Amino acid sequence: MASPAAGSPAHGLSEPSRWVRRWAHLIARGGTVLDVASGAGRHTRWLAGQGHPVTALDRDAAALATLQDVAGVATIECDLEGAPWPLAPDARFAAVVVTNYLHRPLMPRLIDALAPGGILIYETFAQGNETVGKPSNPAFLLAPGELLAVCTPALRVVAYQDGFLSQPREAYIQRICAVREKSTSVSLEKSGNVPGSQVLPVARYDLTG
Repeated sequence: MASPAAGSPAHGLSEPSRWVRRWAHLIARGGTVLDVASGAGRHTRWLAGQGHPVTALDRDAAALATLQDVAGVATIECDLEGAPWPLAPDARFAAVVVTNYLHRPLMPRLIDALAPGGILIYETFAQGNETVGKPSNPAFLLAPGELLAVCTPALRVVAYQDGFLSQPREAYIQRICAVREKSTSVSLEKSGNVPGSQVLPVARYDLTG
């Protein structure tokens, strides 16, 4: 099931999510981004402004139409829940961004859409939100630790939060930033050394932006 994407008050906020802005520096420079359930594109616009080509997916044709003239943006009108995945099976992105949207069967697709080194930035509502507003349907609310469990062990988690926010409106939220890491070992056989592996320098994920 999915939480309401386009049309909900939170989805319509003009400012990009602080969580997206907080971790966007980890996206490869000029890397392509997939904005899932983009709505009118508050994140699509901001990421395009940072120099990223963005593909925006949403079922709301009118919302996508507002992105028509934004440079570096491609839009795809699609039903993310009742139709086949709209992208080619081998389509990969430097980042996948999802906010205020939950359709659990889609999660493996989103992880698979990450290129090596790709970043998943995900933020949506969690259990407890029914005490402060919408969405309140349990189908739209993540259980404690659910987003973390979905992302591991396939991705390396850089940051994860599960708690309450008072701004921009009261909400219970889970959010994660996770990376599909590149391979960290190379064979020594070709160099004439004994077969084995050499650990390469560990990737550095800057926590301070």
